[in-house]
Amino acid sequence: MALGEFQLIDRYFRPLQQPGGLSRPDVLLGVGDDGAVLRVPAGRDLVAVLDTLVEGRHFLPGCDPRSIGHRALAVNLSDLAAMGATPAWALLGLTLPAADDTFLHALAAGLAELAARHGVALVGGDTTAGPLALTVQAMGFVPPGQALRRSGAAAGELLFVSGTPGDAAAGLLLERGTAGGLHVTPEQQHAARYLQDRFLFPTPRVALGEALRGLASACIDVSDGLAQDAGKLAHDSGCGLRLELDQLPLSPQLLALVGAGRACQLALTGGDDYELCFSVPAGSLAELSAVATATDCRLTCIGVLEAQPGLRLWQEGSPVQQPAAGFDHFAGAD
Repeated sequence: MALGEFQLIDRYFRPLQQPGGLSRPDVLLGVGDDGAVLRVPAGRDLVAVLDTLVEGRHFLPGCDPRSIGHRALAVNLSDLAAMGATPAWALLGLTLPAADDTFLHALAAGLAELAARHGVALVGGDTTAGPLALTVQAMGFVPPGQALRRSGAAAGELLFVSGTPGDAAAGLLLERGTAGGLHVTPEQQHAARYLQDRFLFPTPRVALGEALRGLASACIDVSDGLAQDAGKLAHDSGCGLRLELDQLPLSPQLLALVGAGRACQLALTGGDDYELCFSVPAGSLAELSAVATATDCRLTCIGVLEAQPGLRLWQEGSPVQQPAAGFDHFAGAD
């Protein structure tokens, strides 16, 4: 028997209002009513973000539904992390071509696992029939006036990035199979699986974002390509940027699969990494080192903010040509 809308909500999404089986006391009314009633803790600012994932645009047809559920929440948690916010609540808008039990079970499981990891309660949303797409709105809290922004950097400050950009872009090419153009030898299978997981199940840097409050002067999450997103941070801060290609943190798996030149290109222009790119004053490096240790996160200095506008790439002490543009939702992929 086909599931109706309300049976679908009760079976798969009502349980997600208790992340990890625990109730949030700030959820006064959640899934099942015309709206959620939520209590913002005293002395906190509310941060709200929203992202949409569309089949064929953000994930491939036939993609693992656990990955779809995970990524729908992860991209929003990454935006909260870039603001320095602690996640709390989420709303889900789900458009489905059919109420397939196996698909929904896996999708809800992928979303629930990540939600439980970060204490996020699903407090409402909407379901409707149509082409497969998910929209998640996530909300979180920051101490008053401490939200990180893209616009706080100053000339002379250092630019850092977390993790190893480019991995997810290679993972997407592998997901595309022969259309991705990557040939994987038997010796490269382990590296290929690692890179695919980096695309399918990205890790939002929530703990790092919280730790950067009061330390980073500006922050952005890397979703459209490192060069493009770092350039946005510099532009919004009224600065230029010198990006040192020799300092890009490239994973051994990415290097093993595509070599140094292609790895650098993917790191600069590939999307879907959901790492954090941020600026700090040069005198704050000791504090930043402590943050890296406390959050168990690799942090790499990749450049410096400059007074002259524009993005400049340098390698081995000389300027190099600009890369292709990063991801644009209306112009196409990288």
